[in-house]
Amino acid sequence: MTARTISEKILSAKAGRDVRAGDIAVCAVDRVLGTDASSPMAIDYFEEMGGDRLFDPSHVLFAFDHYAPPSSAKTAAFHDRVRAFARRHGAEVCDVGEGISFQLLAERGGALPGSLVVGADSHTVTAGALNLFATGVGSSDLAAAMLTGQIWLRVPESIKVTLVGARTAHLSPKDIALALVKAVGPDGANYKTLEFHGSALGALSLEERMVICNLSVETDAKAAIFPSDDATRGYLAWRRAALGEPITADAHAGYASEVTLDLSRLSPRVALPHSPDNVVPVEEAAGTPVHMVFLGTCTGGRVRDFHEALAALERGGGRVAPGVQLVVTPASREVAEALRADGTLAKFEALSATVTTVGCGACCGTSGVIPGDGMNVLSTANRNFKARMGNRSASIYLASPATCGASAATGRISDPRAGGAST
Repeated sequence: MTARTISEKILSAKAGRDVRAGDIAVCAVDRVLGTDASSPMAIDYFEEMGGDRLFDPSHVLFAFDHYAPPSSAKTAAFHDRVRAFARRHGAEVCDVGEGISFQLLAERGGALPGSLVVGADSHTVTAGALNLFATGVGSSDLAAAMLTGQIWLRVPESIKVTLVGARTAHLSPKDIALALVKAVGPDGANYKTLEFHGSALGALSLEERMVICNLSVETDAKAAIFPSDDATRGYLAWRRAALGEPITADAHAGYASEVTLDLSRLSPRVALPHSPDNVVPVEEAAGTPVHMVFLGTCTGGRVRDFHEALAALERGGGRVAPGVQLVVTPASREVAEALRADGTLAKFEALSATVTTVGCGACCGTSGVIPGDGMNVLSTANRNFKARMGNRSASIYLASPATCGASAATGRISDPRAGGAST
């Protein structure tokens, strides 16, 4: 048997036969994730397909994260529809205030090595940090998976991403992810899997790997997968989860292409409007006025993210600059409770930050704070397309929590290595 990539191994196991890149495979899914933005349409398709029961209610989870809280009577009705469907079929609902779908899956120990996870949110790829194949699908495919427990996929080719070099003190996973998006390009991984290798992996925690997997979809990747190692096992043990079936690529597996990033040569990065691949070193963006700083969502809403942002803000003087609106949105209730317990949220509130309901928040403009006309927003989120946050006239810049914290203190994009200075 010829050597195989991680993707080929996982999808072969789920298809019950040997499949390779380019093959069409019907695969058994392990987890199905729906959101309040996608599930109502998926339910329509489910009923049109004649569905009268879920393939396994314990493996279907609905999360109310995009409209948290509902922004209109229409979105409130979306929630009611999903609640009623879940009650009827025995599925779990993570209601408003619980958090983002794939973040909850990981926290609850449901994301296990070797598994196949599908979700009607393109950033479901985040779960690949746990050595599994996770991918976003449309509402009709979600409905079919809910009904049959299966999905058809073309087995993707893989790109080998090798991370090397010693990670510097102020280099965040967001910086690495933005550098990767720049290197691969906005469609450079079209329907491919990014599979991570290299001597620098040990310097990345499991949650930091989630950030890198998340941003991988901005290269048009179908999936992004890290190998299982001590970080994976430690996270699963912390969650009291099973270890699953760790999958490694064969030594001579075939890759469509290879990308190498030397972390020792990377500096903090900023994505300029209006594309996540429009990435420059922070020095090239420094000095740009900032009117809103958004800390949170699925690429900047975990405990360490807020600690890093607050530390950078405090290094810059400990005050939010006049004219800057600071918005804080934890990715899950667990994160919010931890931040409340350790005093972090109280410190943000003392800085007059707007602390919102956990979830996606302002990221996609469907709930939470919407920027005003002409505002420059510096955000820890993953996308900065025009109108992404609900206002076409706003300009969105993407950066790490540390860069966002430093910039909140100065009122302009600032290098977190410079103690709040914009040089």
